Amino acid sequence: MIKGARIYIDHLKTKDVYSVFDLEIKNKPFFSQFAPNRDSDFYTLEGQMNRIQKMEENREKDIGYSFGIFLQDTHELIGQVGFFKVERGPAQKGMIGYSLDQAFNGNGYMTEALELMVNYGFNELKFHRIEAEVMPHNIGSIKILEKTGFHKEGIARQNVMINGKWEDHQVLALINPNY
Repeated sequence: MIKGARIYIDHLKTKDVYSVFDLEIKNKPFFSQFAPNRDSDFYTLEGQMNRIQKMEENREKDIGYSFGIFLQDTHELIGQVGFFKVERGPAQKGMIGYSLDQAFNGNGYMTEALELMVNYGFNELKFHRIEAEVMPHNIGSIKILEKTGFHKEGIARQNVMINGKWEDHQVLALINPNY
């Protein structure tokens, strides 16, 4: 568990499956605007259990690190954040991804979660570089990344399929100043 001022992040575990399932179902229309296409199994309790088990396997293999974002006062799951596409060797980097319950947007929770993740990525995982990709019209997400220190690098053309359409993504990155 990694504590911030108002939230904490913690590895998602099988005990969290109902909370993860509820978060995904409640926010399906909102998340689907920005997330890669999901199959119908994703929106089942069994699908979320398999997903959490895969997260645990990825952590053990050092290829992915997934966390829930929880409110400190109520322990309610309000979002998810994690590193995927982890590369070791000469790259020492990971790509960050995140989602936040729409009802909690605009309150600084994701900025706080990203600050915790960047610290974890640089100090615990020893990343040299953290990357993010955001659809150019997702201005709120770009602002959060920039507030956390990420810099725009360019556009990845039609690199992710979202809602059946190949979408461009703004590439942003942050370099570990201590590495």
